[in-house]
Amino acid sequence: YRRLIQMFGSVVMNVPDEVFEHVITAQREKAGVEVDADLSAEDWQAITGKFKEIYRTFTGSDFPVDPYEQLRLATAAVFRSWNGRRARDYRRAAGIPDDLGTAVNIQMMVFGNMDENSATGVAMSRNASTGERELEGDFLFNAQGEDVVAGIRLTQPLSDLKESMPAVYKEFEDIAGKLEGHFRNMQDLEFTIEHGKLWLLQTRDGKRTAQAEVRIAVDMVNEGLITKEEAVRRVRPDQVDFFMHPQLDAAIAKSMDPIAKGLNVSPGGAVGVIAFDADTAERWGKDEGRAVIMVRPETKPDDVHGMLAAKGILTSRGGRTSHAALVARQFGIPAVVGVSDLLIDLDNRVMHINGGEIKEGEWLSLDGTQGIVYSGQIPTEVPDFSNPYLLKVLEWADEIRELGVWANADYPEDAARAVGYGAEGLGLCRTEHMFFATDRLPVVQQMIMAKSVTERQEALDHLLPLQREDFVGLFRAMNGRPVIIRLIDPPMHEFLPAYDELVARLADLKVQLQHFHTLSEIDEALSEIRVKQ
Repeated sequence: YRRLIQMFGSVVMNVPDEVFEHVITAQREKAGVEVDADLSAEDWQAITGKFKEIYRTFTGSDFPVDPYEQLRLATAAVFRSWNGRRARDYRRAAGIPDDLGTAVNIQMMVFGNMDENSATGVAMSRNASTGERELEGDFLFNAQGEDVVAGIRLTQPLSDLKESMPAVYKEFEDIAGKLEGHFRNMQDLEFTIEHGKLWLLQTRDGKRTAQAEVRIAVDMVNEGLITKEEAVRRVRPDQVDFFMHPQLDAAIAKSMDPIAKGLNVSPGGAVGVIAFDADTAERWGKDEGRAVIMVRPETKPDDVHGMLAAKGILTSRGGRTSHAALVARQFGIPAVVGVSDLLIDLDNRVMHINGGEIKEGEWLSLDGTQGIVYSGQIPTEVPDFSNPYLLKVLEWADEIRELGVWANADYPEDAARAVGYGAEGLGLCRTEHMFFATDRLPVVQQMIMAKSVTERQEALDHLLPLQREDFVGLFRAMNGRPVIIRLIDPPMHEFLPAYDELVARLADLKVQLQHFHTLSEIDEALSEIRVKQ
């Protein structure tokens, strides 16, 4: 009943969940226990009474006791949620149209917190991080589903269920295989065990990393579940792009001592300053353009706008199927979750980890591939573009496609990288971009500002061997592939400083000149004084 008031209040009536959690924390301290399970029935009765007061304070009405009134309010809240901020942020990031609408599905409840022979959990029919064909997930004995997803309790890996309830695990394994075969895709499954009986609550296509996507696509073709064409369509262009995202520099990371280790739920390297809440992460990351690592005890749907603005995500609680893990995997954000050594003091904007203290705004480096956390900034490097499953998908794409794929490149190193990624030619080489280097820009400016043909020719003669060398490098990198070159047509605004910038620089020089004259006069006066003395 206490849980009903808390979840109904926070989810349906928008009462801040932290207000409820503060009451539970205070009651634990008063009772001298560390975990909720050690609270007595009398403790929970006291908490329930305070929860009703909180509900009345925030909503202006008593908690409804009529189940049909609860159902009506909950149904209305679902429809209202479609236009909520977190739903809009998620739709924009996932490319879901606003006019699609939502629906309400009402089903009978089964309870995973009836006794020690009951449990609840979330599982993936394949590994959502790597794509391996294995069941993975989290569950809790004597708990309800929200405890698993929210990450507020330390979960157990699904493999433990195989040992404690082998018959139930075997039944679940068989059902997961049937559902995956029916939908021909990796499934995200929610389940409850009530008095030893297994219930499937929901199945849907599971969110996964880019690495898992390409492996699952290739494996399902080999298993005869989907065709090559379906495999190619399933792998989105932005997922291919993820393989070119940076990782932490391995050599430098190896020389540093990690400050903590957690679950590697979303791969990649991320470096940024710590932000302890979603609004700060969005302001720093989106509005100010700073690299941000969002650090939270656990994340909730209300945090999505901050997560999307962050370079990486770090939580102290949660498992592989927690909210933080699912969102990070879906949007390709490196993440480490379940770092139990991490203590976050949100009031003082500081985190304590293995005896050390790190404040908000200081730098962190995350290795989401291995689940390692470092203090400070570690440089990143472009990974090797050699994932065998990705290369197989791209090979199938080459067999299917009817369009040619060329690249834009202005420098030999860019051309070599394009060939490595499979480009058949260069569709555009912009010669003016060859002159942006600091040693060449003054020569181009000399050519533009020349007052005579002779002066302009001198600048051109200086540029000619440099450009010739660039073209030789381009042609060598392309190795006989076609190259389209756009002759130089220098846009003045790209090569010459802006008028306002020149005025500002001139003003600074005038101020410096005035200071120089003033200091010279003072120096001269001091010299005269010394002479007189």
